[in-house]
Formats: sequence, C-alpha cells, structure tokens
Amino acid sequence: MLYGRGQVDGTPAVAFATDATRMGGALGLDGCRRIVTAIDTAVRDRVPVAGLWHSGGARLAEGVVALDGAGQVFAAMVRASGRVPQISAVLGPALGSAAYGPALTDIVIASRAGRVFVTGDAPSGAARSDPSGAASSAPSGDGPSSASVAARSDPSGASSGPSGAAGSEVVHLTAANDAEALARTREMVLLLGRQGRLSPDDVPLGSRAGGSPDALLPSGPNLPYDVKPLVQALLDATGTELHADWAPNIVTVLGRFAGRTVGVVANNPLVLDGSLDAGAAEKAARFVRMCDALAVPLIVLADTPGYLPGPGHDGDGVVRRGAKLLHAFADAVVPRVTLVTRRAYGGSYIAMNSRALGATAVFAWPTAEVAALTPEAAVDVLHRKRLAATPPGRRAHLRGQLATHESAQTGGIDRAVEIGVVDAVIPPAHTRRRIALALAAAPAGRGPHGSIPL
Repeated sequence: MLYGRGQVDGTPAVAFATDATRMGGALGLDGCRRIVTAIDTAVRDRVPVAGLWHSGGARLAEGVVALDGAGQVFAAMVRASGRVPQISAVLGPALGSAAYGPALTDIVIASRAGRVFVTGDAPSGAARSDPSGAASSAPSGDGPSSASVAARSDPSGASSGPSGAAGSEVVHLTAANDAEALARTREMVLLLGRQGRLSPDDVPLGSRAGGSPDALLPSGPNLPYDVKPLVQALLDATGTELHADWAPNIVTVLGRFAGRTVGVVANNPLVLDGSLDAGAAEKAARFVRMCDALAVPLIVLADTPGYLPGPGHDGDGVVRRGAKLLHAFADAVVPRVTLVTRRAYGGSYIAMNSRALGATAVFAWPTAEVAALTPEAAVDVLHRKRLAATPPGRRAHLRGQLATHESAQTGGIDRAVEIGVVDAVIPPAHTRRRIALALAAAPAGRGPHGSIPL
C-alpha cells in the first residue's frame, strides 16, 4: 500500500494506491491503516484525496483483523465525506471489501480493466498472489467465494455483471486505459479541489460558441433534441458528463461557468422526451447531494413533460426514488439557478429545483411553459365528456379551442411570474450573464452532510 502528498498542476492533493504486485493488492491491517492516514491527512490539510484501486479484497490470512482494517477505511471515508473531495480510479478488479472503498467516494473512474465486485468471479486473467507472494489463481482477498459462484444462475456471470461495467450506477466515468483513467482523475481533482470564483463581469452575451443558445433547440415545441450541446454552450469550456450511460433522460455535468466549478442538471428530451423516471431521479439526487456537500453551485435546465407514466414505473420505485430528488434540492444550501427552456409540467416542474424547493432564482425563456399539465392534457381531463360527445370531424378543432382557453385561464408563464415562482422571463442571449449574476449574488453555502451513496 502506497500513499503520498503532492500537487496536480499546482493544486495540493493526497493519493494512495493498492499494490496489485503484492498479494494481488489484498487489504491487510497495515495497508488499511496507511489508507486511513492518507484520508485523515487530506481532511487535516483540506485537500482532495485520490485512491488507485486494484485489489482482491481483505487478506484472508489475516481473517477478521483485515476485515476490521477495511472497516476503519470505510469509517475514514465517511468522516471525510463532504469535507474534502474523494476520487477513486479503479485500474483493475476491486473485489470484496475493496469494492466498497470506491463506492463510498464522490467520483469513481474505471479503466477498461477496472471492475467492481462484491461477490462474483473476477475477470479472466486477473491473477492474484498467495500470502507468500507467489503468483496464484486462488483468491488472497475476500472477493469471489465458492458460495457466491454456486449462487449464480449463470456460470458465465452474465446474470450478475460487475458494477464497474459501462452504464453502472457505481462508475461515473470510464476510460480506455490506465493512462486515460489517471488523466481523468487529475481532471476531477482540479475541478473539485480548485473551484475558482465566479466572475459574472467576464461573461459575454450569447453562448460560448457565439449566437443565442436557443438556436440549439428545434423549431417545434415538442420535437426531441439532445440537451448536451446546450449544456456545453453555456459552460466556459467543455464540461465532463458523469454517469452518461445511466438514466440518459437526465444529464449531469461538472464544468466551469463564469470561472467557477459548477454542476449542471438537465432534462434530455432526446431520451424519453426528457421525462423523469426512477433512475433519472436517483441519478440527479445523488449528483445534487454531492455538489451541495462539496460547495459546488448548481445550474438546472428544465425541459420535461412530467414523470414517465405507467404502473411499471411505479414498480421501479419512482415515488421512493423521486422523493430523493425532492429532498436533495430542498435540503441544498449551495446557490442554484433553474432555467426553464421549453416546458416544465406537473411534479417534474417541482422536482427540477423549483422556487418552492428553495431555488436561488428561476428564469424562463419567452416561449417556455409552466403548468400542472399541458393545455391539451388538461382539456382531455377536464372536458372528457364534452369531447366524447362531439362528432369526430369537429373534435380536434374543439380540442384546440379549449386548449387555447385553458392556457389563457391558467396564465402560463405570465402567471408563474406574477405569483413569483418564476423570477423573470429572459432573452436567451442573456442567459449566461443572468445566471452568473444570480449565482454570484447568492451567499455561498455548503451542505452540512456527506455525499452519501443513494
């Protein structure tokens, strides 16, 4: 087990690494104590800590002593959570007790060889060492076991893939090789360890690429589009998307905005029309919680027709997991600004950092809509019998008339501004400047909690 203190492009940091050439990187008590020392040193010095993982888990030869050492590592990580950024790079199999080390940190990066298992077979060719140091195919840690292998319905492992696989809920970023994984680790250390200051006076009008950012939206109000170019156009430079393959109907990005590190949460109408579902809510909640714990301001781009309908989604836990997103935003104390670009309807309007949940500011573009339902959906509910009694040839025309009337009655975006749930309707070209000014005017905050895995 190795650890040390140094700098990443001038930013102080602490790093530790398991040594896969010695007993397969298995965690013994002495090695665990070194990891604890590294984490405690980072907390004392208020600097990020990065861990490089390739380990077969706790050393079997040490028995419960090694397990206790692993528990001390987990306790140190929880103590450090929310106090300093914790980044993990998984460069090989991280098995058994070693799987929970990365999972307890803020950001997990996996190289092509990186895999996170609690129980299950290690990837083929993942050699380990016996206690004498000789190469062996027998496990030296508490990873795979005969019981776990016997419990599998598919001996090939297809039924219980590793958490390190692309799209998993554990790994935030993947890399083609170890060098790329280390480069991404350095990138995260810089973003979270040297966050910078907001400089709204330096923010020009328009998008980063020039022009008005609403040009990136389609002409039709309900046409799909990829929100990622819009997110990148609002940032100072290309941001880093986390969990890109998990719940892609919502996008979470770390980047710099007006000179400062920010987190961006955005509905993506390209996938499921930008609807919220259980996975999207949980993904966003975990990201919001992490940003709040690490004092990272938030920008929220809302363009969603609501929660994904259907009893199957209720079975996925959309109520329980959707409540996590409500809780994360309502509990957050960092500055956080929402922009409604097109639509924000029903419960998803509330969940996307609404004024009711304590948003610093809520802005909207002129063509945006905020309502309990779309006008058409509201008409279908409120005038169901009247529409059913209308001849089919006239039904569409009547439905359109009623929708226009419904929109005028509920007030749309004007009514939202009138009652204060939207602070202002802003020209799209002024978006970056207005968001920067709102974030800069808000008092700095940092949630008094850790970045708990959700």
